[in-house]
Amino acid sequence: MVCLPALGPVRLRRRTRDTVVGLVRTLLGDTADDALSGRGGGLGRRATQLGRNQRPDGDGSVVFTARVLSGNLRLLLGMIQANQPWRLAIGLSRALTAALAAGVFALVTPDIWQLSAALDWIRLAAIALGSVAGITIALIAGAGLWEHTSHPGGRKQVTLFNLATAATVVLGVLSLYAALLLLALVTSPVLVPTHLLEEGVGHAVHVGDYLKLAWLTSSLATVGGALGAGLESDEAVRAAAYTYRQESRPGAQEE
Repeated sequence: MVCLPALGPVRLRRRTRDTVVGLVRTLLGDTADDALSGRGGGLGRRATQLGRNQRPDGDGSVVFTARVLSGNLRLLLGMIQANQPWRLAIGLSRALTAALAAGVFALVTPDIWQLSAALDWIRLAAIALGSVAGITIALIAGAGLWEHTSHPGGRKQVTLFNLATAATVVLGVLSLYAALLLLALVTSPVLVPTHLLEEGVGHAVHVGDYLKLAWLTSSLATVGGALGAGLESDEAVRAAAYTYRQESRPGAQEE
């Protein structure tokens, strides 16, 4: 069996092909002569390679640890890719609806115009980070996505699983935030004409004012999405966070 997430997020087809070919060659002893003689050439060369990688004055623990860390990192990236975090918001209809409603309401509110003009870029960035963190925590804690274990042997797997879950949700929320920001940038000049915005903020309006308004609107819309996420069922959140796909195959309808 080949675990596809363990092969990493890039060049998946090539890695899968090379891995399968390597497994078959190892099982067959690498060559027909090795297979018939029972020498197991592939396994023997692998053992020799591992032995040569050890330092003469040590046990080779540094090299081995580096390989374990790189393998875990590649596995983690593969797990994140398999979850398809960019599709998270699409699977949460209530959170998406709440985010869009909150964004439209914030965009046409004069108090939000004045607030966005009064805030500096650092405060806007802090609000954005807070909104992303808020909806991330709401999704993970509300649906019970954070796993726990009391068995020492399973801590590594649970840690990888939790890291993949957190990264998936964060990337999904960032995708939602980016979509809301793009939508606010496109619609703010249409919904909020220049003369109305100038009357609301009390000074001439420039491009930076619309950027601030769109940024604050996106943050408030994300907070609204967090409130909507609280209305989602645990099953809906899990289905959106963890993507399980069954490839269609001939005869599937009959089965």
